[in-house]
Amino acid sequence: MDVLRAERLERAIGVVYLPQSELRSHCFHASMPGQFDAVVHIDRTRAVEPLERTSAWRTDEAPETFPAGV
Repeated sequence: MDVLRAERLERAIGVVYLPQSELRSHCFHASMPGQFDAVVHIDRTRAVEPLERTSAWRTDEAPETFPAGV
Protein backbone atom coordinates (compact mmCIF):
# COMPACT_ATOMS: atom_id res chain seq x y z
CA MET A 1 0.00 0.00 0.00
CA ASP A 2 2.97 2.35 0.56
CA VAL A 3 3.62 2.29 -3.18
CA LEU A 4 0.19 3.84 -3.76
CA ARG A 5 0.81 6.60 -1.20
CA ALA A 6 3.78 8.01 -3.11
CA GLU A 7 3.07 11.24 -4.98
CA ARG A 8 3.30 10.93 -8.74
CA LEU A 9 2.85 13.30 -11.63
CA GLU A 10 -0.67 13.32 -13.00
CA ARG A 11 -1.54 14.96 -16.30
CA ALA A 12 -4.61 17.17 -16.34
CA ILE A 13 -7.24 16.31 -18.94
CA GLY A 14 -9.08 18.79 -21.11
CA VAL A 15 -6.16 21.18 -21.40
CA VAL A 16 -4.65 22.74 -24.49
CA TYR A 17 -1.41 21.04 -25.47
CA LEU A 18 1.52 23.45 -25.25
CA PRO A 19 4.82 21.53 -25.56
CA GLN A 20 6.92 24.41 -24.19
CA SER A 21 5.02 24.45 -20.88
CA GLU A 22 3.68 20.88 -20.70
CA LEU A 23 5.20 19.84 -17.39
CA ARG A 24 4.74 23.22 -15.67
CA SER A 25 1.13 23.90 -16.70
CA HIS A 26 -0.47 20.50 -17.34
CA CYS A 27 0.95 18.21 -14.66
CA PHE A 28 0.57 18.21 -10.91
CA HIS A 29 1.56 16.00 -8.00
CA ALA A 30 -1.14 13.68 -6.74
CA SER A 31 -1.46 10.56 -4.62
CA MET A 32 -4.09 7.91 -5.22
CA PRO A 33 -5.33 7.59 -1.62
CA GLY A 34 -5.75 11.36 -1.41
CA GLN A 35 -7.90 11.46 -4.56
CA PHE A 36 -9.87 8.25 -4.62
CA ASP A 37 -11.90 6.16 -2.19
CA ALA A 38 -11.39 3.04 -4.30
CA VAL A 39 -9.37 2.00 -7.33
CA VAL A 40 -10.22 -0.89 -9.64
CA HIS A 41 -7.43 -2.47 -11.65
CA ILE A 42 -8.47 -4.65 -14.57
CA ASP A 43 -5.58 -6.87 -15.58
CA ARG A 44 -7.17 -8.30 -18.74
CA THR A 45 -9.53 -6.69 -21.19
CA ARG A 46 -10.88 -7.49 -24.64
CA ALA A 47 -12.04 -5.47 -27.59
CA VAL A 48 -15.57 -4.12 -27.69
CA GLU A 49 -17.78 -6.06 -30.06
CA PRO A 50 -20.15 -4.25 -32.45
CA LEU A 51 -23.88 -4.27 -31.88
CA GLU A 52 -25.99 -6.40 -34.16
CA ARG A 53 -28.22 -4.44 -36.52
CA THR A 54 -31.76 -5.71 -36.39
CA SER A 55 -34.83 -4.95 -38.50
CA ALA A 56 -35.98 -2.57 -35.73
CA TRP A 57 -33.20 -0.10 -36.58
CA ARG A 58 -34.17 2.86 -38.71
CA THR A 59 -32.13 3.06 -41.91
CA ASP A 60 -32.47 6.86 -42.23
CA GLU A 61 -30.89 7.40 -38.79
CA ALA A 62 -27.19 8.27 -38.38
CA PRO A 63 -25.25 5.63 -36.44
CA GLU A 64 -24.55 6.35 -32.77
CA THR A 65 -20.84 6.64 -33.57
CA PHE A 66 -21.43 9.50 -36.06
CA PRO A 67 -19.21 11.20 -37.16
CA ALA A 68 -16.42 8.97 -35.80
CA GLY A 69 -17.86 5.85 -37.40
CA VAL A 70 -18.12 7.40 -40.84
